Amino acid sequence: MTGPHERPRRLRTTPAMRRLVAQTRLSAADLVLPVFVREDIDEPAPIGSMPGVVQHTRDSLKRAAHEAVEAGIGGLMLFGVPAPEHKDAEGTWGTRPDGILNLALQDLRSEVGDATVLMADLCLDEFTDHGHCGVLDSQGRVDNDATLERYADMALAQAAAGAHVVGPSGMMDGQVAVIRGALDGAGFAEVAVLAYTAKYASAYYGPFREAVGSSLQGDRKTYQQDPANATESLRELRLDLAEGADLVMVKPALPYLDVLRQVADLADVPVAAYQVSGEYAQLEAAAERGWLDRDRAVLESLTSIRRAGAQIVLTYYAVHAAGLLRG
Repeated sequence: MTGPHERPRRLRTTPAMRRLVAQTRLSAADLVLPVFVREDIDEPAPIGSMPGVVQHTRDSLKRAAHEAVEAGIGGLMLFGVPAPEHKDAEGTWGTRPDGILNLALQDLRSEVGDATVLMADLCLDEFTDHGHCGVLDSQGRVDNDATLERYADMALAQAAAGAHVVGPSGMMDGQVAVIRGALDGAGFAEVAVLAYTAKYASAYYGPFREAVGSSLQGDRKTYQQDPANATESLRELRLDLAEGADLVMVKPALPYLDVLRQVADLADVPVAAYQVSGEYAQLEAAAERGWLDRDRAVLESLTSIRRAGAQIVLTYYAVHAAGLLRG
């Protein structure tokens, strides 16, 4: 038996007491909703492996943006899905002003202005016919420095289209410095850079590849991080911070909470984590079978990511979770 003073359960007796002493708090403003916009459809297209998530048309994306603003979430992360004929070896339509991602950014900046934070995925994989995150050399390998030139162009196109934040996700060496230099040199010093500091070569991206119509053959293990390693994430963090990253991110989230904790302990900028498509699909599949309580699991998973050190959580549940938090 415990002694008279050894009663930790006293602080768990009622919902009000548990709320009062909670060390980690989750709010709608902590959440960012990833969204997909596709150019060759007339109606939103459901994504089979991500129930409840769609590829938006430009019009339906505007409606989704207004819903997100009304829900009070922190921001939107935009991914563009071009028509197959608009994919090429260098991802040209990722930098054209009339490319689907840049048009969608223009739409949303016009629709919602500064009422939310508009983030743009800065990567070539959705726009290349080979599906890799960069330009390939003559031997079919991703050419780091040639890719950086394309990233600089992409950053300028996204900034001109209205992005508040650009998110380089390709894991190229030196990407943050090149992007920051390009933005500053073109008068876009106010546009922030969210560095994908620790992006692992994960199996949890499977549903995302369906969502963006990926053309990838093979894998990205030569530039994304090995799931067996944690220390190199801290090296990447030091480099990104030195190069001028305004925010940093760990991706995926739940399988890498240990990495997230280490990054959060060392970073002096806001830290984000991405609850990726495979994490979402797992929860949805289990809930559909009645194996777990969906809403409880959603809030518990997001709270665990916040508890591990993320100030910002990218999640497909952002709007839904905001509604749960309102009660």
